[in-house]
Amino acid sequence: MPEVSLRVRLVRHTLSPEELVALSARLCYSRATVDGLMEKVSQQDQQAFVEKILDMGHESVLEHASFTFAVEGVSRVLLAQLTRHRLASFSVQSQRYVSYEKGFGYIVPPAIQELGEEMADKYRQQMDQLHEWYCEWQELLGKGEHSNEDARFVLPGACETRLLVTMNARELRHFFSLRMCSRAQWEIRALAKEMHAQCMEIAPALFADAGPGCLRGACPEGAKSCGRAAQVREERRELLRRLGSQQEER
Repeated sequence: MPEVSLRVRLVRHTLSPEELVALSARLCYSRATVDGLMEKVSQQDQQAFVEKILDMGHESVLEHASFTFAVEGVSRVLLAQLTRHRLASFSVQSQRYVSYEKGFGYIVPPAIQELGEEMADKYRQQMDQLHEWYCEWQELLGKGEHSNEDARFVLPGACETRLLVTMNARELRHFFSLRMCSRAQWEIRALAKEMHAQCMEIAPALFADAGPGCLRGACPEGAKSCGRAAQVREERRELLRRLGSQQEER
């Protein structure tokens, strides 16, 4: 059975999300017609205006822009965390309709890999044993959909799953604030960082300050803070400088 690793792709997003957010915000404060506002928004760079809206805390307008990601090479452990974000939409590979009789992909935690190859091999052997038990239960239960739905009870949390997830920009910012924090579990933190990086390529004004709370003020973790707020802020400044240089080169 194969070890797998995280793969994330932004497969769809709202067309010109920054312009849409600016349009919806301007509509709230202007007597102009929608046609007039659309013309104004399309002819001017809206970055400064979007940043102003975010500073004002006018976040409801962010809900008009949505982003859909295809995610592979993640565990059912991650899925349990991800689906707690209830303002998102999910389509997940079914363990009932999909049989794993030919094997399943699985994730190896870095902490186990760091124990050395002997321990990593022990972990792989345990995955093989779980697969044998799964196939045994499939056979005993008569195979097919109904056997899958009960045989899957012996599958591990490490078992790979694949999914599509859609969030609007407001929920993404909330997701990033929780899951990019150093106190977040390592796997979902890696997912959040990759999703953020891809969002930045499409709508930097919406996500330039998105991430752990310490980017925008005091660490919300209090006594449990990692103490690396200054480092986190410098890493974000470096990211924005790098993106700025890339845009100038284009």
